[in-house]
Order: sequence, then C-alpha cells, then structure tokens
Amino acid sequence: MKIVYFREVGKMLTKKKKILILFGMVALLVVTGCLNLFLNKNADNVPTSSYESASFLTSYRATKKETRETMLSYYNNIIKTSTDAEQIIETNALISNLAAKMEKETVLEGMIMAAGYDDAVVTDSDGSYTVMVKSNGLNADDVAKILSILVKETGTSATNVKVTSV
Repeated sequence: MKIVYFREVGKMLTKKKKILILFGMVALLVVTGCLNLFLNKNADNVPTSSYESASFLTSYRATKKETRETMLSYYNNIIKTSTDAEQIIETNALISNLAAKMEKETVLEGMIMAAGYDDAVVTDSDGSYTVMVKSNGLNADDVAKILSILVKETGTSATNVKVTSV
C-alpha cells in the first residue's frame, strides 16, 4: 500500500516542486549551521576549548553527511519510480553534481588540514564557500593561507569565501 501511495505522490510532484524541495533541504542545512554558530558563541568572546571545537565540527560534519545521504536517497527514489527518461537523466546529473561537490569539499578540507590546521569543514553552496577551522582564533596570515588554497583550487574569487574559526 505504501509503495502505491509513494508512486502516486511521486507522480503528483512536478520537477519544479522536487527541485524546490531539494533546495529547501539544503537551505535548512545552511540555516542550521549558521544558527549553531551564532548560538554557540560565548557572550564574553572567550575562545572555545579544542574539545568543544572538535565536537562542533564533528557534529556539523555528521549533519552535513546525513543531509547529503537524504538527498541521495531522494534522488534514487525519483530514479526508481520515474517513467520519464528526461527526469531520470536530470536526476542522474544531480547525483553526479552532488558527488563532485562532496569530493571537492573533502579535498579542500584535506588541503587545509595539510596546511597545519587540526580540523576543517568546507561547505560549497553553489560557488560560495564556507570554511570552518578548528582554531583559537585566526590571524590575517591564517585567513590569507586558507583563502589562497580555496581560490587556487576552485577558481572562485575571495569574496565568495567565508572563513571562521571554531
């Protein structure tokens, strides 16, 4: 009964609605991350301990992974239930783009950690990058080093990169 119901719902959703749902999920992930950063700042701006930073980055990375897995599951369900060849091709392209984005983020995180930082999380939001680095504070040289890595590897401008320490 659930399969039939799911297929009926899948047929009712148009491509635009599916894309809007997908972007809504991504927007919720970004809002969650921003709220988490905003709400976890100490009132006295006391640097966080390395345990708290590691915990936040680990938690954020897990949330990002869970959201991506949900998106992949959604895409796979579209492919399984769709009878429209064009929609299947578009969904496969979305899966490929998501996989490429995930790989790029992982490579960038590794390069930042190789530059001497304990941990880093990079999020690519359609050409705008957010970098969170485990640090008790970043000076101008640290930010320049991280920006240099992202600009060189992605080809984006420095204005599309936000670097924060956690």
